[in-house]
Amino acid sequence: MQALELYRSVPRYVAARVVGSRLPGLLAGPVAPLRLVTNDEPRPLGPGWTRVRPRLAGICGSDLATIAGRSSFYFSPLVSLPFVPGHEVVGEVIDDVDDLPPGTRVVLDPILACAARGLDPCSACVTGRHDRCDHITVGHVSPGLQTGYCADTGGGWSRMFVAHRSQLHPIPDELPDERAVLVEPLACAVHAAERAQVDDTADVLLVGAGTVGLFTLLALRAFTPAGRITVVAKHRRQAELARRFGATEVVSPGEVVGAVRRATRALRLDPERGGGFLLGGVDVAIDCVGSRTSLDTALRTVRSGGRVVLAGLPTEGADLTPAWFRELEIVGAYASTANPVGGLHASTFDAAVGLATDAALGDAVGATYRLPAWREAIDHALSAGSLGTIKVAFDLRDHRGEEDA
Repeated sequence: MQALELYRSVPRYVAARVVGSRLPGLLAGPVAPLRLVTNDEPRPLGPGWTRVRPRLAGICGSDLATIAGRSSFYFSPLVSLPFVPGHEVVGEVIDDVDDLPPGTRVVLDPILACAARGLDPCSACVTGRHDRCDHITVGHVSPGLQTGYCADTGGGWSRMFVAHRSQLHPIPDELPDERAVLVEPLACAVHAAERAQVDDTADVLLVGAGTVGLFTLLALRAFTPAGRITVVAKHRRQAELARRFGATEVVSPGEVVGAVRRATRALRLDPERGGGFLLGGVDVAIDCVGSRTSLDTALRTVRSGGRVVLAGLPTEGADLTPAWFRELEIVGAYASTANPVGGLHASTFDAAVGLATDAALGDAVGATYRLPAWREAIDHALSAGSLGTIKVAFDLRDHRGEEDA
């Protein structure tokens, strides 16, 4: 069975981290700690588990950060190597599992929480907050915060992986694969919008207009009473999509402090070194990138007592002086939740299925690749912003009979 496998390689990790930002093309080439392998088909890990045949599997920014060596070492005890990446998946159930017969088309909630690990629910899982599960390294499954980071389960970048019933959401027949593969990132966006706790007519700043930023914009417009939403977009196509998805104003990274100042009538100050900041500003800023610059922008443009949401995987630190001086709330928004939180919707996945069905997403999956063309796929995903692509995915549907030799 073909699969893409991420493996431990200190030389490649160092090379990717040192040269990846300057020569990103190398991340899809000789320095990538990724290889196409032929593995035995996985077996269900116990009662409630089934094999799943992926149809489409997306490439997430967190996958790219891992390949590029930009993820924090904080995650090292939370994964088990080698693992098959891929947690944005639409696929088909192979084995009869509980109420899901073989052939059922499903999307994956990748979190490997207590239920999947055969454990009594922890205090977080009892409340439906499996995104905060304390047991993601124990039980009969190897450490792995999610499918796609666990050596035992496999992942979506393969011909087959295993999943627990608690991770699987059946989807309606009318939802095409190209929309269904977006459900997981949309669920994360709905969760980020919920974590923002936006009040009526609140001013919101979204820093970043990649997949996370654009989908969070959709979720804010669909499920919150946000007023003015300013989006920071780096590329022309991203700016066009942000306007289509409901942005009030779209600005470039160099314009953002001035634009927020004008919109909120804040006072701008410019320190001797570093970027300008505001006294006043938006009520909520959501960092959808995770870089030092993007977080710095969010911190410097929020009013005192405002909220900064970390929706993008943080890969670099930032100057936290504004958080201290302006008494900001900084909250994380990781993955999604199983149960309603804050009265937004029945669940974030239900909300995401609704968005995937109804939102004007257009050709959000801008390119698909077969597994053997993984270098081209990763290279495209690394340049997705400048190329105007929201999502790049692996297509496992059309070539099932030609591999596994």
